Amino acid sequence: MLRKNKWLMMIAVVAMIALLAACGPDRDEEPTPAPEDSGEETTGDGEEATADKPELLKMWVNDEESQLDAYEEITTRYEEETGIAVEIIPFSMLEQIDALSLDGPSGTGPDLFFQPHDRLGEVYLQGLAAELELTAEQLDGYTEGAIDAFSYEGGQYGIPAVTETYGLFYNKALVQDVPETMDDLMVIAEQLTNASNDEYGFLMEAGNFYFNYPFLTATGGYVFGEDADGALNADDVGLATDPVIEGAEMIQSWYENQYIPQGINMDIINGLFQDGKVGAVVTGPWAIPDYSGALGDDLGVAPLPTMEGQALHSFSGVKGWLVSEYSEHKEWATDLALFITNAENSFTYYDTAGELPARTDVEIDDEFRAPILEQAEHAIPMPNIPEMSQVWDPMADAFEFISQGEDVREVLEEAVEDIELQISSMGAGE
Repeated sequence: MLRKNKWLMMIAVVAMIALLAACGPDRDEEPTPAPEDSGEETTGDGEEATADKPELLKMWVNDEESQLDAYEEITTRYEEETGIAVEIIPFSMLEQIDALSLDGPSGTGPDLFFQPHDRLGEVYLQGLAAELELTAEQLDGYTEGAIDAFSYEGGQYGIPAVTETYGLFYNKALVQDVPETMDDLMVIAEQLTNASNDEYGFLMEAGNFYFNYPFLTATGGYVFGEDADGALNADDVGLATDPVIEGAEMIQSWYENQYIPQGINMDIINGLFQDGKVGAVVTGPWAIPDYSGALGDDLGVAPLPTMEGQALHSFSGVKGWLVSEYSEHKEWATDLALFITNAENSFTYYDTAGELPARTDVEIDDEFRAPILEQAEHAIPMPNIPEMSQVWDPMADAFEFISQGEDVREVLEEAVEDIELQISSMGAGE
């Protein structure tokens, strides 16, 4: 039986949303401008700033050693070029939002803080980030998707630093030619799959919406529609439209053909791939150390195959820098964010911390990571509105039923009903 009408009123969530909407500082009437030519002192971005130069800027940097090391090197350059000292404060990015809501008003918060883009909705509701006014020249070089990841309600609230997505990893001992199309991949699946021996041509965690998104949207599917201004519209959930149903039926056929076994997860996929029993898998750069250690020179990485002549759009996660609404040096903080994410410094960060830059003008020679960066140019950031949190569980449930042979259209329509119900409960009492 399909599970239906999961009444999740979530009183705590409703209360939190109302509280967040009511609190936070008043937003500036105008967005923080990019540095402009004024005959004043030149900034580290090569522009000229109109605001008085501060003696010190503070950054909350995620508390991982490699990231701290990278920004120590990068901010030293900024200090040398501008004369502005930069204080780096180690701070877990997952704890920064709660802390800034307290430290900001007291004057002890940072000028810049670091967040994943899918928390931007929460940041926006609390009024923690300043809206930025950036020129096309300053945004040149960043991927379009990464820029969009830090836009909200038509405004720009962050500068992207790094991006993460997934691609196709394959075993050269089993797959001699890179599968460039989905037809190529299905041929491999048919030729190499022997489920009785735990041998497969192609595996992915097909029940995970994060990974199956490219196949659901290949022919025009979408999660949320957009309004006339390009802002995401949570009232338009597109996950039971014909293109999504078509993609889900394709995924269902993989189960029916025994290309992918029911209930498989990434732990099992990783083990089989490292044991040399799988031709190709869909995963991300986090798997590179283990995969390369197991397969050595036999490991290959490529962007996702094309489908009907078009690139597949994977989901991406983007992390970047936000200027605190409480900062007294917003213009210079913006300049610092642009400096530490420019092409040169993005490469330094990649070289030290190993995270891929959210830019198109940084050359990555690594044979495993360069294809992921290529795929990132076609990636779509996960929706950054709070309503996205209501999508994951219903879609996971839906694909569990789809893997068992349930009617795809009926399953997805009921999933959308659940999503819409849960979204409406978020706004109850407004």
